[in-house]
Amino acid sequence: MLLWLFIHIVITPQTIEQITNRIDVIDVVGEFVKLKKRGANYLGLCPFHNEKSPSFTVSPSKEIYKCFGCGKSGNTITFLMEHEKYTYVEALKWLAQRYNIELQETEVTDETRTVQLAAESLHALNNFAQKFFSEQLLNTEEGQSNALTYLEERGYNLSTIEKFQVGYNPVQKNSFATAALQQQFSSEILLKSGLVVNRNDELVDNYRGRIIFPIHNTTGKIIGFGARVIGNADKAPKYINTPENEIYIKSKILYGAYFARHSIDKANECLLVEGYTDVISLQQAGIENVVASGGTSLTADQLRIVKKYTGNLTIIYDGDAAGIKAALRGLDMALEEGLNVKLLLIPDKEDPDSYVKKVGSVAFNKFISQHKKDFILFQSEILLKEAGNDISKKNDAVNIIAETISKLNRAEDFTKRQEYIHQCTTILKIDESGLINLVNKFSNNHFVKEEKKNFVAEKQAEASSDGKIIFYPDDAQEKNVMRVLLEYGLNKWDDEQTIADYIFEALEQFRFDNTELEHLYEVYQKQYQQGLQPTAKSLLYQENEKIKSLVVNVTMFPFELSQRWDEKLENIKVSNLDTSIADVTMSLYYFKLRKLKKMFEQNQDDMQQSKNWNETMRFMEIHKHLKGIEREITQQLGTVIIK
Repeated sequence: MLLWLFIHIVITPQTIEQITNRIDVIDVVGEFVKLKKRGANYLGLCPFHNEKSPSFTVSPSKEIYKCFGCGKSGNTITFLMEHEKYTYVEALKWLAQRYNIELQETEVTDETRTVQLAAESLHALNNFAQKFFSEQLLNTEEGQSNALTYLEERGYNLSTIEKFQVGYNPVQKNSFATAALQQQFSSEILLKSGLVVNRNDELVDNYRGRIIFPIHNTTGKIIGFGARVIGNADKAPKYINTPENEIYIKSKILYGAYFARHSIDKANECLLVEGYTDVISLQQAGIENVVASGGTSLTADQLRIVKKYTGNLTIIYDGDAAGIKAALRGLDMALEEGLNVKLLLIPDKEDPDSYVKKVGSVAFNKFISQHKKDFILFQSEILLKEAGNDISKKNDAVNIIAETISKLNRAEDFTKRQEYIHQCTTILKIDESGLINLVNKFSNNHFVKEEKKNFVAEKQAEASSDGKIIFYPDDAQEKNVMRVLLEYGLNKWDDEQTIADYIFEALEQFRFDNTELEHLYEVYQKQYQQGLQPTAKSLLYQENEKIKSLVVNVTMFPFELSQRWDEKLENIKVSNLDTSIADVTMSLYYFKLRKLKKMFEQNQDDMQQSKNWNETMRFMEIHKHLKGIEREITQQLGTVIIK
């Protein structure tokens, strides 16, 4: 396993074609984003930026996605590359495995280059480490007596231990390090993983004598580990976690999400706890829609993982003061993400792990349903209790609550927001109109800040793009011509020619002003003339990133024809109506009218600059000729151009 060698994986074209033919974009994207059908397309919350209203559109017919909020777009392969940070080859391998396609590949190794493939190496090392630790726990005398016995005493059965791939790192100072080096993992990648540390120029195990909890991403890959001491910790920390590296970023991880994702979706509720053992105990008890924040403050990225599967979040923490503060820290972010948040505090100095073992799953579920409290109302009660008779503290509490309520700023949250204001004024014993004004003040401040942030972001984007924007307003007609060419080009125009033939002939005297679109048009025309039968799909799976991006931008729109027109128009089935000829005709007409308008403007400028009567007469003839063409087109369109 010489992972430190530079390796090119070449997958055969036949295998790539087999994969692309089998791809179901809804199936793949739906693994990571909760999608709902809307017309012919599917809609969901964009996984690439923070949004409250869904603008992420997936087209099963075109096999592409596009977010009309942040602009991210592509096909199934680019989605995996962008979302999971896979290389092109890794994405193909993922798809091949999903669709049971045998990979035919060749390896070309360049031994003169030693480029460290960090992400791939870390994944490989973590897989090896998990197997090593599991073997040590289940099949060695030390692991069984030290760790397995302890886990069983804590109430974990063997099937649960195996499901979560729990393991054990022996006490010997370098047992894992030695095994990993024998497998030719480099010292550099071992240190980066955090599994070993350097002590006096010697690699030693970092987690020795500890129980090991592998941490999976949402696709099931092991990206890191949590290592717990056996029994109570004296001087050593109770847990040691993987340091951040190319594949492990703790703010973007929820422990147990891989095992819980389907249950969360089914229950339409996510239970959020603090620790690894809380998740494992609840899962073992049959409460499977549970994840853990890993003892860190909640982050926006963690909340977005929850939001992929449900809009309902119930936070379960210990009932002590520290647990209450930990729960409240994530409140505002959860509301900004559009989640419905409830809070449940475990009583009697218990935690979720111990409490579910004490009362059982039925009683625990009953306790959740009966005692979970609305987050904002809970916060109001806690802050008021802390303030007591202190006027200054009560004033601070009112401001905190008003700012929290102001986070509910979506149109669909209006009724909820009004109800919170009404209930909180009762709890706080203050005037309702005053709280409304305060909430509105915070909302306005937030809006102004967001506008400033968006303005700065737009300016930065413009600066980084070297002043080049793919589609200006004048490109709308050019973009539309490319759309109909991609969608209908191979269809018949009449008995003698295809729509592509008709478009090529119609545009012989015209060019695209947008150089990107002109290039795409030429690529399509060249492939067509070579007999390759180009389509939007075939162009999406070529290597040129600019071409792929253009194809998505040309073919994806935020709106589509409503199926309800079938109800409005008797005896006409809009959804099955072939509008290709009309669509192509109208698109070409408007394209030509835009070009004519520019020709008019240029000719007018030339006429004004002219100092020669004969030259002026020539420009007037050109004007007359252009007007004739325009009149012919507008008569066919049945419209009048208003100047």
